[in-house]
Amino acid sequence: MKLIHAIVPAAALSLFGTAAIAQDAGGAAAPSQPPAAQAPATPQGGTSASVTDAEVGQFVKAVTAVQAIAKDTATPAADKQTKMAAAVQQAGLPPERFNQIASASQSDPALMQRIQAAAAKPQG
Repeated sequence: MKLIHAIVPAAALSLFGTAAIAQDAGGAAAPSQPPAAQAPATPQGGTSASVTDAEVGQFVKAVTAVQAIAKDTATPAADKQTKMAAAVQQAGLPPERFNQIASASQSDPALMQRIQAAAAKPQG
C-alpha cells in the first residue's frame, strides 16, 4: 500500500493543527493488511461506540506526535512519513487503525467530541 493520508477533521484543527499520517512509508514496521481485512467505518452514528476510550487516548497521543514531526524542520521531508508511522505505532495504534479513527471522526460528531475531550485533558 502506498500513501494513505488521514487528515484530522476541521473541527479538531483548533486542538491539533493539521496532521497527516503516511501509512507504511517503506521503512516503517507497520503491519500490512489487505484492504479487505480492514474494518470499514460505519457512516451512521455507530462508529463512536466501536472506538474504545483507550483508542481515543492513543489517537490523541499519536496526533500530537505526528503534528510535532510535521513541524520539525530538522527532519527531511522524505523521512517524516516513516517517523509519523512509527510515532502512531508507539502511541499504540497501527497506522491503519489511526486512519480509520481519523476518517470516522469526520462523519461522527460523537467521536469527534470524545477526541476533543481527550485532547483537552492534561497528558500524563
